[in-house]
Amino acid sequence: MTGRYPRIQFHRVIDGEQVPCIQLSLSICFYMRRSHREVIPAVMDALDVYRSAIGPHALAWYPGENGDWQELDGAGWEFNRRKMLHPRGANICLRDTPHLTTDYEFRYYGRELTQPCLDDQTGPTCAVAFWLPTGYLEAQGPEQVWKLALQLGSALPFNSGHAGLSFYCHESLSGITDPLRPLCSRYPGVDMPTMESIPMELGTRIKGVYWMTFLGAPVLDKLGGTAGLRARLHSAGTHVEDLSANRGVARLGRWPEAGDMEHGYTLPAYRELAQVIEPWLYRAPHSPWSGFSDEEVYNWEHRFIKTT
Repeated sequence: MTGRYPRIQFHRVIDGEQVPCIQLSLSICFYMRRSHREVIPAVMDALDVYRSAIGPHALAWYPGENGDWQELDGAGWEFNRRKMLHPRGANICLRDTPHLTTDYEFRYYGRELTQPCLDDQTGPTCAVAFWLPTGYLEAQGPEQVWKLALQLGSALPFNSGHAGLSFYCHESLSGITDPLRPLCSRYPGVDMPTMESIPMELGTRIKGVYWMTFLGAPVLDKLGGTAGLRARLHSAGTHVEDLSANRGVARLGRWPEAGDMEHGYTLPAYRELAQVIEPWLYRAPHSPWSGFSDEEVYNWEHRFIKTT
């Protein structure tokens, strides 16, 4: 594994104890420009797929009605099932620990959309994220993660999605972005999490370029389908697969890579895909991360587009 991605974990002192607050993880995310009541059956099916892959007891905690973490027992599952089936939307978080960082986590943000339209390039979406530790990748191998991401994507009516390396942290935790600023500049292949803001703004745009970049309507149609996308990508190791129903995925290499700007590892395959899908890339209207200026966010979003 040496050279593909760094070992990253930051701690902070809480009540006199060193507590992990940032770690390098894997995330698999999908965005659906459809209403909650339309997508929730597929989301619940995808949750079953995820639990089957990580073990039925890996998700063990959830935030209760007062926000305190509760053990996810039978009553907890029924509580969350009722929340997911609420007709107007749901905000669900299930994880393996109640601590600041966790290895396995399922997050869903669902809402009813007023006449959702694929022509709306920005606006609210329903979003779902599945987290894995890098240890899962190393133990199971990249093909298992690829297979899991395809299973999850096949179960969901996504417009876009991605899978790859990501910093895991609480986005709203005070001062959390201070150690992330140099890291995100150095390692372009590692995502910055924005699950607290991007579901309200993404629409049908593409969040960025990743180890796996999932494309659906309308962007994939405008590229000429998977055949059109495949014809534009020439980097060794890049693979484009058709998922049917005008959805597809581009995989950039067998393993996810972080890159390293300090050593000239600029991830040319990622840059190539970014050039192809640039017209549809999402740009945040304002900084989603406390402590980052709008200019810093702009530079990060354009890291694969900039020529220097």
